[in-house]
Amino acid sequence: MHARGFRRIAALAMATAAPLGFGLATAPAASAAATTTVYYSSAGAPDYVAQIDQGAANWNAAVSDVRLVKDEGKATVVIHEVHSGGSYTQTDGHGKGDVYLDTSQVAEGYDPTRIAAHELGHNLGLPDHYSGPCSELMSGHGPGTSCTNAKPDAQESAKVQQLWANGFRTEGTRVTTTVY
Repeated sequence: MHARGFRRIAALAMATAAPLGFGLATAPAASAAATTTVYYSSAGAPDYVAQIDQGAANWNAAVSDVRLVKDEGKATVVIHEVHSGGSYTQTDGHGKGDVYLDTSQVAEGYDPTRIAAHELGHNLGLPDHYSGPCSELMSGHGPGTSCTNAKPDAQESAKVQQLWANGFRTEGTRVTTTVY
């Protein structure tokens, strides 16, 4: 009788604790880091929706700790189309911000998918590195109009993984305003 009573108490304790987020995680999968989802909206850049989606897909293929998902209603990264001033981002680097994609840069010959992926990189916490080669996404406009690489390199992917390993990055908050 004593053992049966203990099992009932233990079962009641687990049933009460589980919905509150308390529990015993013993399976290896339970200790793995969860992926953070950052929602974006491309509704403000109607001429570049496919390129923005491809830029997000390139990041999703390169990293696993953060995922960019289009959702106009939940967006914390909002992409706008502008017609001068250069493409740039205003962000906290924690998955929240506004991206401005300049149509005049596209008219000059800069690849819109590269621009979109580059600006999304700022929202994931990466700075510009204009002196870098075309293989570095964050080199932005530095390599010129012939550069169409819209994928992060291994170092950029690793840095994003490091920044997002425990959910939203925890390094100091910063506001980035950059011109592609």
